[in-house]
Amino acid sequence: MPLYEYRCNPCGEFEVWRSLAEYNAPMNCPDCDQVAQKMVSAPSINLNSGSLSAIARSQSSEPRLVKSKHLEPTKPRYQSSTGSRPWMVSHGPPL
Repeated sequence: MPLYEYRCNPCGEFEVWRSLAEYNAPMNCPDCDQVAQKMVSAPSINLNSGSLSAIARSQSSEPRLVKSKHLEPTKPRYQSSTGSRPWMVSHGPPL
């Protein structure tokens, strides 16, 4: 639900949370009950340190070094079967 800003000439500015369906509906001032004008304001953008460091990394020309924990190849998780058709284990010989 967006936060809209309104200006009432006698009372001043106020903010109201309204649904998108009420975007064009007139808004009355909570103090004097006159119809207020909707104001247009700049969006609020939060640039915290995490997003700034991500931008700096993406603009860097050097590749990032990734170190692997496993230096030697590990044993395979699943062993291959000795038969020619392992998916036909429960089936009998061909006719």
